[in-house]
Amino acid sequence: MHIEQLRDFCISKKGVTEHFPFDEVTLVFKVMHKMFALSSLVSWEKGEESINLKCNPEKALELRADFDGINPGWHMNKRLWNTVTINTADVSDTLVFELIDHSYDLVVNGLTKKAQKELEDL
Repeated sequence: MHIEQLRDFCISKKGVTEHFPFDEVTLVFKVMHKMFALSSLVSWEKGEESINLKCNPEKALELRADFDGINPGWHMNKRLWNTVTINTADVSDTLVFELIDHSYDLVVNGLTKKAQKELEDL
């Protein structure tokens, strides 16, 4: 997977915007102003492709146990975030896309009813 594929998948979701709120190299994807994915562009340039994704706490533990390429979120709340290493033997592109969907859905489901309605109306 290339960073462009990752970006295209994230940005295609309803209500998603991209930002660089922390620095010029950490790409953050938000839905209705709430972060659901972030990735360091410097890491991609070094061949260390990864993305931090929000995750249900129980599922996060299961994923970490089942996949070498999924670990507690780097510089994140480790209960709620995973760092997913991309382009590894045990983490397929399909799994990455599923985990992005899961992260997006968690954030959308956590929005206020008003924000969810605004998202639906986009």
